[in-house]
Amino acid sequence: MTTAHRMLDQLREYMLGPTRFMNVLSCFELGIIDELRRNPGSTAVELGAVVGARPDAVEQLLHLPVKDGLVAYDVETGTYLLDGLAAVGDEDLHRVLAIMNATKMVVLRQSFYLTESVRTATTVGLKTLYGHDGNLYEALEEHRDLRDAWATMMDTVTAHIDPWFFDNIDIPPGSKVLDLAGNTGLGAILAYRLTSAPNVHVTTFDLPEKQAECLMNFKAADLEQHCSFIGGDAFHAVPKGFDVVLIKHFVDMFDKNQVLTVLRNAYQALNPGGTLHILGPVYSENLEESYGADFFPTYFLGCTMGQGGPQKLSTYRRWLQSCGFSVTKAIAQDLAEMPADALVAHGILSATKFA
Repeated sequence: MTTAHRMLDQLREYMLGPTRFMNVLSCFELGIIDELRRNPGSTAVELGAVVGARPDAVEQLLHLPVKDGLVAYDVETGTYLLDGLAAVGDEDLHRVLAIMNATKMVVLRQSFYLTESVRTATTVGLKTLYGHDGNLYEALEEHRDLRDAWATMMDTVTAHIDPWFFDNIDIPPGSKVLDLAGNTGLGAILAYRLTSAPNVHVTTFDLPEKQAECLMNFKAADLEQHCSFIGGDAFHAVPKGFDVVLIKHFVDMFDKNQVLTVLRNAYQALNPGGTLHILGPVYSENLEESYGADFFPTYFLGCTMGQGGPQKLSTYRRWLQSCGFSVTKAIAQDLAEMPADALVAHGILSATKFA
């Protein structure tokens, strides 16, 4: 096979990606898959009557799932039943559907404007579709359809990421901990609850307008004595005097120069001997092994920030060292130990301020 032939074959896969995605997701959204789970051996006519669609349309939609082995078709009886999907458990299926729905709501529509977003370093799709000037995380506060889809997906991520993060970092007893860009305090609450160290105090640092909700969350969690809030901007200055600084799901949102600014400010925030711990998605050192490269450039540049994107662990290591840190840990999740549908590996970088 010639190189040109292989490249054309690859380009065909890109062309088919959006249509394949929506075809399969529509089978779930219409309820066709649920009906086949309840009543295997249904005809297109029977399925159409249940889901409210024409039998011819149902038959067309099911060609792809049959081709790919998700659904089976009996030619003699003209009936359908689940094939490979029958082996997928409810918990796994709910996780996948949450990601697919978020991909549809947050990514697929906005990504139509990816080229314009890259040229302008803004989220053109959010402006065009929602009239929103700003990033996705701000738009979530105004648009429930985006928030519901994104939050459901992120809940599934947080459920397994945060325990892994705190199992792999060290917070000494009596530490003053700063959760940098900690939003409305949920990260600080998790930090306090998931660390085994006694006498730890966790401070959320974020924009001043987050204070009221943050303090309300601390009160609801009965952690007012153990968690506090400081308002400010991580790109300007970070409060000083902390033993541990946590940066979770933040550095991947910005371009290099802004990340370096945050890292330098975090360095100043730490006491001598203090430690910075970073959590976020990372690319594999070998990009051929990274599904993140298939997803995140479009997600960050076109759909959420107009900038940013994950980096390799080796890149973050160099950036930390250039800001004066000594890197003590750089690990990533093993995709082989994660669910087969996993799109991204998260990484942890720990670095110490010795000066």
